[in-house]
Amino acid sequence: MSITKIRSFRDLFAWQEAHKLVLDIYTKTRNFPKEEMYGLVNQMRRCVVSVSSNIAEGFSRQSYLEKAHFYSMSQGSVTELQNQLIIANDVHYISDELFQVTYEQSVKVHKLLNGLIKKSKAIHNS
Repeated sequence: MSITKIRSFRDLFAWQEAHKLVLDIYTKTRNFPKEEMYGLVNQMRRCVVSVSSNIAEGFSRQSYLEKAHFYSMSQGSVTELQNQLIIANDVHYISDELFQVTYEQSVKVHKLLNGLIKKSKAIHNS
């Protein structure tokens, strides 16, 4: 098994999966009612962009504490997005099936962020 050197935040699997989530949210929110453009749509889009942006910013930080801070901020944004997905589903802006797929992707990203935090700590402690 070959190990690929991570040179950019784009090489991080967590960022790649978060980016998929960004694209998914942008696609799904296109069909929300127009009156939600500055409400739930704006909140969900800002939130999901924050997820991948904080992963990118954390990657560039040098200390474990700084990395963990940004990865933790990203986790908070994922959790916020999960709440917004529940709301969107409850008010029938997205179907149960679309909700489930997107929610599962958000859980995947959250777990990957846990791994990034633990890996950063392990490198720091070695």
